[in-house]
This record gives sequence, structure tokens and C-alpha cells, in this order.
Amino acid sequence: MEKKSSIHGKLRAVAAAACACALVASLGLAGCSGSSNGGQTAQNVSGNITAVGSTALQPLVEAAAEQFMSENPDCQITVQGGGSGQGITQISQGAVQIGDSDVFAEEKLDDPSQAANLVDNKVAVVGMGPIVNSDVTVDNLTMDQLKGIFTGQITNWKEVGGQDEAITVINRASGSGTRATFESAVLGDTKAPESFKPQEQDSSGTVAKMVAQTPGSISYLAFSYYDDSFKALSIDGVQPTADNVVTNDWKIWSYEHMYIAKDADDATKAFIDYMMGDEVQKNLVTQNGYISINDMKVERNADGEVSKL
Repeated sequence: MEKKSSIHGKLRAVAAAACACALVASLGLAGCSGSSNGGQTAQNVSGNITAVGSTALQPLVEAAAEQFMSENPDCQITVQGGGSGQGITQISQGAVQIGDSDVFAEEKLDDPSQAANLVDNKVAVVGMGPIVNSDVTVDNLTMDQLKGIFTGQITNWKEVGGQDEAITVINRASGSGTRATFESAVLGDTKAPESFKPQEQDSSGTVAKMVAQTPGSISYLAFSYYDDSFKALSIDGVQPTADNVVTNDWKIWSYEHMYIAKDADDATKAFIDYMMGDEVQKNLVTQNGYISINDMKVERNADGEVSKL
């Protein structure tokens, strides 16, 4: 895993293709050294864990799984994407041990009361924001301009101070938690007309590639996928940084949830403890472009209400 000093640094190359493959590793290390979890120690952890869902969260879970398995070689963890909707559905059905999501389970379940059957572990916070192809000359948009682009009302960059070039909008698929977070913050209650049909992509990694390769394109990504192959935009003069997320000055962010069953097995509980411990929260979280849950100065509930901590 390539380390970086900020969310705008280079991510390791595998992150861009994270949703296209599953991480299945079993490291043949002799013995089983305990993994420290901010004071807690898990020793001789064994079992099989499958985590499915958010592609925005996937790079962090993959990195943590690699470390956890190196310290607990009798435990195998499989990490897959598929989107937050799939993660919530599969954990609620008991098909997997962990459901990864960018949104609260209440927002995805047909019956929100079913969320009471799950344990919500908020393992990190991720900022999300608009990205454009590097040929776009615009560096900043107002929230109203961004809404206009993603509802099909603004179709050329010259309408927002850029060059005379058609805007190609790239959206995430409807089950994406990244899309739900972005639309909640940017569109609010406004719905795009049925006639507006931008192309859709199933994963964050694919979005990053498409924007990098498509002149005039715009989409949105979690900060954890930001790299130098495209350009990130500011909104209303506010830059997309972790410091602006923790104070809610940057409005587009979400918790990264890892949902488990109330009767989860010991290996799953140990891995969640590891995610919440110092090895992940003080190292892997920031190295991979996320924000530690412990650094937030505000909190947001399932209804979208934000309050200071």
C-alpha cells in the first residue's frame, strides 16, 4: 500500500480497480501473533469473513484485511464491492458477515425497522466531491451550478465560465451509496427529469478511469479515490479537504459503516475491533484518504441532521 500525506496524494494502483475484484488472501506466516486494538488484543483468531458493499470503503477494508490476516493467518477475509445497497441487502439476509455501506441501513432497507437487527460500526468518514477531466478549465462551481449540471440544466462548460465544450455527466448506479450521498447533499429534493439520462458506472474505480479518459466529463468520487489523473473541484470556494469535512464546511461526506449481525461470530467481532483500533484509525485510515471517526467535530444522524460534538 503506497502511503500518502494527504487525500490528494497517489493511491496505490489497485485502488482504482478495487471493485472489479475481490481480495482473497491467506498469508502463510508461521504462528499467530496477537493484533493490538488500542489496548485490546485478539489472539488465535480463526474463521472466514466475507465483507461486501461500498466501493468507496473497499480500499480501506482491503488494506486492513491484509494486515489483520498477516497477524492472524488462520483467518481468511474476502472483500468485495457491489455497492452499498448490495452490502446492506446481503448482511440483512445473513448472506455475508459484514455489509459495507456509505449510508445508514435505514436509507436502503425496504423496511427501515429491520436496521434494528444489525449492529452499525462507523469505522471512518469519507469526503466526496465532484471531479472533472483535466482538460476542464473550471476549478470551482457553486452548489447551484453543480445541481444544474447533474439535473441536465447546464450542458456546456462555457455556461459556468469554462471553455466551449459539452459536459459529459458520469453517474454512479442507483444502488451506490456514493451516489446517494452526493445527491442528498447537492440535489436535495430536486429530481433530474426523466429525459436526462447520463451514463452510469457500477464502481468508483471505473468512474475514475472514465473521467480521466473522457474530455469534458464530470462525476464524483470519494476522496479515497482522488489522484492526479483528473481534477477535483471546489464548491462555493471551499476546497475538498479532510479539515473542511470534520467541521462540515465541506457538505458532501458520509460515514463508512460496517454492519454486522447482532450474533456475529468471534472472528467478525475481532476484525471490527481491529478496524476501530489504533492500527487502523491512526494509520491506515489517513494513509488511504479517509478521516478517522475520532477526528470529527460534528455528527450526522440517519435523518441527515448535523450537530456539533
